[in-house]
Amino acid sequence: MENKNQYLFTSEVVSPGHPDKCADIIADSIVDRLIIEDKQSRVASEVFVAGKHVVIGGEVKSKCQLSQEEYEEIVKDALAKIGYDGKSSFTKEQCLHPDDVKVQVLLNQQSPDISQGVDQTTGDIGAGDQGIMFGFASSETADLMPAAITYARMLADKVYNYALNHKHKLGVDIKTQVTIDYGTKENFENCKPQKIHTIVVSAPSVEGMPIEEVRELIQGLIDDTGLPTDMYDKDKTIIHINPTGRYVNHSSLHDSGLTGRKLIVDSFGGYSPIGGGAQSSKDYTKVDRSGLYAARWIAKNIVAAGLASKAVVQISYAIGVARPTSVAVDTMGTYTKIDDDKLSQFVMDEYPLTPRWITEQFNLDNPSEETFLYADVAARGQVGQSDYPWEKLDQVEKFKSLV
Repeated sequence: MENKNQYLFTSEVVSPGHPDKCADIIADSIVDRLIIEDKQSRVASEVFVAGKHVVIGGEVKSKCQLSQEEYEEIVKDALAKIGYDGKSSFTKEQCLHPDDVKVQVLLNQQSPDISQGVDQTTGDIGAGDQGIMFGFASSETADLMPAAITYARMLADKVYNYALNHKHKLGVDIKTQVTIDYGTKENFENCKPQKIHTIVVSAPSVEGMPIEEVRELIQGLIDDTGLPTDMYDKDKTIIHINPTGRYVNHSSLHDSGLTGRKLIVDSFGGYSPIGGGAQSSKDYTKVDRSGLYAARWIAKNIVAAGLASKAVVQISYAIGVARPTSVAVDTMGTYTKIDDDKLSQFVMDEYPLTPRWITEQFNLDNPSEETFLYADVAARGQVGQSDYPWEKLDQVEKFKSLV
């Protein structure tokens, strides 16, 4: 940091095998199951994973009534898909094994006080809670996401997919971290990353695999990830692979997990403010989820339209009230021809942003294998994946018409 020609910014990512992500994925597997069987399901299924125990708490209102055995099946199927299927070369003391999992269900009915505000007699949907949501977009990458989290995700996906297919070598509880050097603060503010400064990868390896072999293996995966050649130079980038020298014990046996504890990982890697609540475990009426999706969609289309290099969109709601209490666009001084006041007013005038409108816009009450599943979103990150409905660039011409 003493070098005046550096300005560094870092983001981290965790794989689906991280205990916090396991909790998110299990919670959203429950959301998927309930909404697929009953579109009107109202869900807030928080999950705590500790050791061999999975505790499901929160509230549910649904025509779909699941038994203890069905909840256990959902949990074990989710863990198996993540990679905790008992087929790895790690022992039961080193890594979670499906035969040992114990599931406790502590779900209650949704409060009627909340229900009457959400499901309104007019047919509209009131916000499932009060709160603030932030969407963000940046011109730094093709998906209009910040550079550090984009490259950290690429690395995490590469190592995780290798681990899934080589269970005799690596485990699935993986972390990556990327530091970007912008050269100057001005470059940072204007979305001009210069190079990847540091990479950190931690991935569990089986007992008896020498650390030199582990590092050589993972270095090969880093080199094969497809990082931009103008950003990544193997000989100049600082690289830390399993920096403690040993990483064998992993999973919830050695680190508990909780829904909603990876908000920065799930969103914009620290480049932007984030809202006060998590997305995973919640149905689409909860604006922590739907509001983020709408805010990201608007921010992304503003940047794609060339109206700014980056944009933050804030939306706020009151519980039981359909329309937002506020909408604001902040382009952080990077707007081109339309200033933030006009952009904010345009969004407020043109986009209703009620929970029902957002739900219909992105088909949030119809998760499926063909469209999207909330459990997959929990695994991959809530934003920044081009196949999500809320990542569509279908408003670009509308924003361009402002000029």
